[in-house]
Amino acid sequence: MRHYLGTLFAVVILIIPWFAFTYPNEARSILILIQNAGSQFAAVILSHNPKTITDLRSNYSAPADNQTTVQKKVRILLVPGHEPGYGGAEFADIKERNLATELARDLREYIQNNNHYQVFTTRDDTAWSPEFAAYFKNNWDSIKEWQKASHDELSHLIAVGSVTPPASKVFHNNAPQDVALRLYGITKWSNENNIDIAIHIHFNDHPGHKHNISGTHSGFAIYVPAKQYGNSVTTKAVAGTIFKRLAKYNPVSDLSGESGGIVDDPELIAVGANNTADAASMLIEYGYIYEPQILDPKIRSLFIKDLAFQTYLGLQDFFDQQNVVSMSGSFDTLVMPHEWGHPMTEKNVQTADVFALQTALLIDGVYPPAQKSKNDCPRSGSFGPCTKKALGEFQKKYNINGENGVVGEKTIEELNRRYSGKII
Repeated sequence: MRHYLGTLFAVVILIIPWFAFTYPNEARSILILIQNAGSQFAAVILSHNPKTITDLRSNYSAPADNQTTVQKKVRILLVPGHEPGYGGAEFADIKERNLATELARDLREYIQNNNHYQVFTTRDDTAWSPEFAAYFKNNWDSIKEWQKASHDELSHLIAVGSVTPPASKVFHNNAPQDVALRLYGITKWSNENNIDIAIHIHFNDHPGHKHNISGTHSGFAIYVPAKQYGNSVTTKAVAGTIFKRLAKYNPVSDLSGESGGIVDDPELIAVGANNTADAASMLIEYGYIYEPQILDPKIRSLFIKDLAFQTYLGLQDFFDQQNVVSMSGSFDTLVMPHEWGHPMTEKNVQTADVFALQTALLIDGVYPPAQKSKNDCPRSGSFGPCTKKALGEFQKKYNINGENGVVGEKTIEELNRRYSGKII
């Protein structure tokens, strides 16, 4: 076979220059046909097996195999944004890449305690996970070829009118080439290792504010694949249940293009740019790096852990409502139950107590106060005008008199009766 191919190659090399010189117009037409055929060939050799909603739910509910007692599991990949020791937003001494690994560790803990899941993580604070370090080293050239073939395939489908060119609603910074290729490598590894869901974990920032001065935007957003991509429908279904959980306690981004909360995006490699991802793939911007609940070290870890918890509950809303009820108990946030022990005023507060107070007032339906949004009044741990006004509504609702604007003994008693988890 190699001899036949060698002979054919030699003939082509000799004939094409002569034909192009003798019949230039015909040669141009033939070359166009060859180019189109090449694009079609690239499209044929690329394999696309996007996960369906049925695939995911059947994997979750599949019983153990009678022969091997091995249960089929939903395979989840957590991708903390950026690289070990490099990249991402920074504000004061806080680095996005470290926040991302902290949230990934918390989320992994919840996921791996459920035997319906198998969870993988790409990196920690200092290094890539061994399987990914080895994959990048051993498959770098094939990642480049696959990325180019995927780009060429989509370009061809757009050129022939099979796909409408997708457009991005939000500007993104371009990643350095090696970083972009590692992101494509993560997607390629996911396809080859039958990953069902990929969650890329990020914290947001926006240009135009000084390094030590907070910006004007706040809130979270979930990026999902554009509708032209094969993994779009399944991703949106999973992202939708996670979004509802996160939105209960946290503001949705007020950045133009993100204000809907769930953003279709064709350009983010993480969610499957160039139609590359088979897994339901989303990128969650969990908030802006300069928001007060992130800046305050006294509540940051609890806030991040609760974001992870809400994400896990969102997964369970998609797969198993009964499990959500059994694990979340009386409350669906880690901030509760909480016991208040000391009176609070604007000048005499403990950040954790105020953060819990804001959460309790939110559950009670009086926070944020009327005419205000969660962006105006986040759960910040700060006893400001929003908290004071909502506290007044709480006291009015439960007929607490004489403690206007402060958390006094009667208010503490009512809060503990409802939110401490104790019978009082």
